Amino acid sequence: MEPPHQTPYEDPDGPPSGEPHAEPHAGQPGRDRRRPWVVGVSGASGTPYAAAVLRALLQAGEAVDLVVSRAARLTLLDETGGPFRDAHWRDDLRRWLAAGADGSPDAFDPAMDLSAVRHWAAGDLAAGPSSGSYAAKGMIVVPASTAAVAGIALGLSKDLLQRAASVTLKEGRPLVVVVRETPLPGPTLRQMVALDEAGAVVLPAAPAFYAGATGIQDLVDFVAGRALDAAGVAHKLYRRWEGELGRSR
Repeated sequence: MEPPHQTPYEDPDGPPSGEPHAEPHAGQPGRDRRRPWVVGVSGASGTPYAAAVLRALLQAGEAVDLVVSRAARLTLLDETGGPFRDAHWRDDLRRWLAAGADGSPDAFDPAMDLSAVRHWAAGDLAAGPSSGSYAAKGMIVVPASTAAVAGIALGLSKDLLQRAASVTLKEGRPLVVVVRETPLPGPTLRQMVALDEAGAVVLPAAPAFYAGATGIQDLVDFVAGRALDAAGVAHKLYRRWEGELGRSR
């Protein structure tokens, strides 16, 4: 079902109403080249995983459509000390992506180019990713809370994150759900099986140690890298296993 007609979404950090946006819009003549990855950030603990995925997508030259749930904004504030505001999303995103997993504020380039990112408010159900006709490559939900898992598995579409994930499934596009909860109760396990059967990749945020991690960022990057592997996006976030014991030492 296509979303009902509503007033087009206006990016608070973009140009005033009536002026063209810098990013191309799908469906407009001559402006169909942009096919983003939708990244949904839910309220589970694990915002450094989302930051690592976003940085790697941008470094790979991919366009990104970002949806941050209301609960995720609280988690982000708690885990990083910084807000995520619709009216100042570029500044807030740049600060978030510059921070390391250990909380260091400038672990990564604070001047990262965000021109390939488009932000959609979580309550905007008229947003591009809410429709199957919107040109997207797929979606990564990172981190995914049990509430997000349930909403996607049941097709609730209570916000844009869940709606975009449902659209990704119905269109047969890659959907990677990075679950970050423990322990996992029976209902969530059954919902994860339902997602797998629907075609999603269910990827628990479980870091490995064979890649020679020396700090928390390495462990975060391993999980982010596995999510990108599942999406088919090239990256250099971790050392891959090559069949040689003890190579990381």
